Amino acid sequence: MRLLKCAAVFLLFFTLNSELLTLNSYAFAGGKKAIKPSQKDKCPVCGMFVAKYPNWTAWIIFKNGSYVFFDGPKDMLKYYLNVTGYDPSRKSSDILSAYVTEYYSAESMPAEKMFFIKGSDIYGPMGDELIPVGTENRAKEFMKDHNGKKILRFNKITLEDLK
Repeated sequence: MRLLKCAAVFLLFFTLNSELLTLNSYAFAGGKKAIKPSQKDKCPVCGMFVAKYPNWTAWIIFKNGSYVFFDGPKDMLKYYLNVTGYDPSRKSSDILSAYVTEYYSAESMPAEKMFFIKGSDIYGPMGDELIPVGTENRAKEFMKDHNGKKILRFNKITLEDLK
């Protein structure tokens, strides 16, 4: 009986770890194998169905392997900066990583590597949106082409920037 319990614990541990590794490998694949929202996934910030907006999808992966999808980077950042406000059962320390869909390539990229443009003539599903681009040069190009107001880095964005 003890051997059976040990085997069950090992199997559970192995399954959870392999799921977490699979999620991370999908997310780090630069859009090639990125996880995608189902038709039922709703943004926890605004309640919109996320799958309708594949070019704007953002998501957060938690250390336990679970994840949440968002209809755009701005809502993802609102959640990221106030996790317990949207889900009292979670803390910011539970977050493993965050991803956005890069504007020009439409590929999923780690949010911390992106340059976000605030205030432009490009709108997302919820209207005014932070536009994620992959390089500083592209961000400057976007600013000129689309009347952007400010370039922000992921780790410097505040709730005030999201208003």
